[in-house]
Amino acid sequence: MLDINIINNQIEILNNRKNNLKRYLDYHTKKLRISEIDLELLTPETWKTNEYVYKLNKEKNSLNIIVDNINYIEKKLQEIDIFLELAQETKDNTVIKDIMIEIKKIEEKIKKLEFYRMFSKKNDNCNCYIDIQAGSGGTEAQDWSKILLKMYLKWSDKKGFKTEIIEESTGEIVGIKSATVQVFGEYAFGWLRTETGIHRLIRKSPFDSGKRRHTSFSSVFIYPDIEENINIEIFASDLRIDVYRASGAGGQHVNRTESAVRITHIPTNLVTQCQSNRSQHKNKEQAIKQMKSKLYELQIQKKRKEQKIIESNKSDISWGNQIRSYILDHSKIKDLRTGIEKHDVQSILNGDLDDFIEKSLILGL
Repeated sequence: MLDINIINNQIEILNNRKNNLKRYLDYHTKKLRISEIDLELLTPETWKTNEYVYKLNKEKNSLNIIVDNINYIEKKLQEIDIFLELAQETKDNTVIKDIMIEIKKIEEKIKKLEFYRMFSKKNDNCNCYIDIQAGSGGTEAQDWSKILLKMYLKWSDKKGFKTEIIEESTGEIVGIKSATVQVFGEYAFGWLRTETGIHRLIRKSPFDSGKRRHTSFSSVFIYPDIEENINIEIFASDLRIDVYRASGAGGQHVNRTESAVRITHIPTNLVTQCQSNRSQHKNKEQAIKQMKSKLYELQIQKKRKEQKIIESNKSDISWGNQIRSYILDHSKIKDLRTGIEKHDVQSILNGDLDDFIEKSLILGL
């Protein structure tokens, strides 16, 4: 029979980790807030405003990720104590083996929850936008941008996040010049925020008859979807608004109406685009909303730069600013910030980014 003392020690360690989780994830405050939301949702006045009900339910779902999982862990640890007593009385090895399996499952649950400690920054629990912009490299860079777009869509799908392509500008020959994707899911921004930066591709070009090696760049910028009003003032005189005919995703009405909208914030040269709606007015509203969120995130990035936590994300899409290199000839992808190196290139391009993302979050990038 397995040593009961060893099992008791493992259970004690798990209980300590669970108690630590409750403390630093502010379990009791979250549980109280859920009760308050439930009371609000029972009030007829609350249901007069759909937006407020949506906001309350969204907040509750976010809180439940922590509270429900801790409750589950607590319940399972209590059950293990009962079964362990039974195993000691009956000296049944089968029960002990079942307990060991349950301990492993609980350990995995705790490990996942411990990772949520990384999501402590403001807006980490928000939905977000991914902006992809082709840089130097011409056709190569535009093809690379399309590959990156597919990579993030596949990663989002694996995470259970929903996505919507807000804008996609196709390249002259292949690929895309730019794209904006909205990602919906709990802690979407928290998961993706460290992906902001320049992504460098090195490969033998399929567009070069001499099969020479080419280097190309694309920028990725992640910013939160700030739903509540944020203190960002935008002056009409600072904006250049262009309308054009939709193409690519969302462009069912191509060559009919100029419904797509591109907004440039002249002081910062930030650009947002939207073509996902048939209505030019709705596309303009969405593009303005994105611009506010983008300017807000840029302010946060600048503050971090001043504190020397991270480098500014307002960098040229070229040499010297990359965060990750994808060297396809050598089957190597290297993250220049974390030092992580991977050789299963196809797996990474199919969305297996968690090792890079988790390490960057742990390092506080």
